Amino acid sequence: MVTDRLDLPRPTVTDVIAGISVALVLIPQSLAYAQISEMPVVVGLFAASLPLIGFSLFASSPYLQTGPVALTSLLTLAALQGAGFSSDNPEWVRLGALLALIVGVCRLALGLARLGWLAFLIAEPVRMGFTSAAAIVIMSSQLPKTLGTSLTAPQGSTIGQAAWSIGNPGRWSIGDLVLATVTLVVMLGGRRLHRLFPGVAVAVVVGLAYATVSDGGVLTVGDTTPIPQGFPTLSLALPWSEVSTLALGGLIIALVGFAEPASIARLFAKQDGSVWDANREFASSGFANLISSVSGAVPVGGSFSRSSINRLAGAKTRWSGGITGLVVFAFLPVASVLDRLPLAVLGAIVVGAVVGLVQPRALLGLWRRSRLEAALAWLTFVVTLVVTPAVHWAVLVGIGATVIAHVVRPFTLRPAPSSNGRVAVRSDGLLWLGSYRSFERQLRAAVEENPSADVIVDFGSEADPDQAVEIVIDRVAQEAPGRSITIAGNG
Repeated sequence: MVTDRLDLPRPTVTDVIAGISVALVLIPQSLAYAQISEMPVVVGLFAASLPLIGFSLFASSPYLQTGPVALTSLLTLAALQGAGFSSDNPEWVRLGALLALIVGVCRLALGLARLGWLAFLIAEPVRMGFTSAAAIVIMSSQLPKTLGTSLTAPQGSTIGQAAWSIGNPGRWSIGDLVLATVTLVVMLGGRRLHRLFPGVAVAVVVGLAYATVSDGGVLTVGDTTPIPQGFPTLSLALPWSEVSTLALGGLIIALVGFAEPASIARLFAKQDGSVWDANREFASSGFANLISSVSGAVPVGGSFSRSSINRLAGAKTRWSGGITGLVVFAFLPVASVLDRLPLAVLGAIVVGAVVGLVQPRALLGLWRRSRLEAALAWLTFVVTLVVTPAVHWAVLVGIGATVIAHVVRPFTLRPAPSSNGRVAVRSDGLLWLGSYRSFERQLRAAVEENPSADVIVDFGSEADPDQAVEIVIDRVAQEAPGRSITIAGNG
């Protein structure tokens, strides 16, 4: 399905259906995600149009949908505020576009240099701890909207404002609370009716109808940042003097923001039995970010929920993502119809989209599997909450702790109980980018020491080996024809 050639397949009817289905979700999401990064909502729409068209030209996965996503939006806010800027800065939007350019250049360069393996720089426990905490931060930022306390909550930290909003029920708006509840019920409950139930679109219609009937009873998009009509103006008039200031934040977004789409595309490729090219995906994502920058928008990344909708709706080629971008682009001249959309609906859409990123069961399960991995995950989790909104520093802390853990406790493969002519080995220590070579060397030694037996690699009951691990196993297996090397639990 995926080759090294960049030939563009012809779109199918199901690609059109899938592209439109995703657009119905993406349009309101793009408004909500723009607000996470404290950008005007129209910036989210710009990031959801032309970048998707550009991404579809070169992407590796036929299912992966790019565009504004919650985690990248939070990292964008962190990078800008961490560099000393505030959203009342007249250059705020252009700084966001400059950040998108830096992300684009980094990803494009890494892809062209065939350094896609850097997507695995962040160890799985660190990623798990960061995304769980980041999701809590994102949901906390939306609580004032869902409770109707946006205008009354005192200035302060994101979590502090959320705590104040929860602790002052007398300030809640019944209308906003009802709308937020209905939105969550429609989004999350609708999936039980059918996996393609357009919960987000239905919630938007309900919200617009309520705002029209109540005639000013709730705070709406137009009350804060009215949506201008028209297409984005393509420009590279950016604050170039701030490149060095934003370089670190851009690099972190380039790597962290690529981890989720990498796992999405890898999962789909594994289920389909196809090949996924991380280098090509890195480069295509970089190109999408360059287009986002020129469009005056912010960094973009892959979305698990929209990619899943795309696949379930019958997408066959990567054109489905381009069709989504075309639909959003065609919507821009009439986007002001969403001025009447209540902010409570947008807040609930964000909450519904990221609540699944919080993984308490997996975080607690790490203690049973590996105290080392649990310590890394919980350290990153706590630091993320403490340094909010500068959450990008938590990623650096997690990477630093990973390096220390790797030195203190090197990765090893130990013999494990086995039977039926098979040899089992169990991992001990942290498996990540820095230990892949050691893993390959030790796995090859286990195969050579047991020339007549198949080998089973046990990473623990909670483990989910990434694509790099599977590549190593495949490479060693090719050197031992007639033998099989499998992962415990995967057959």
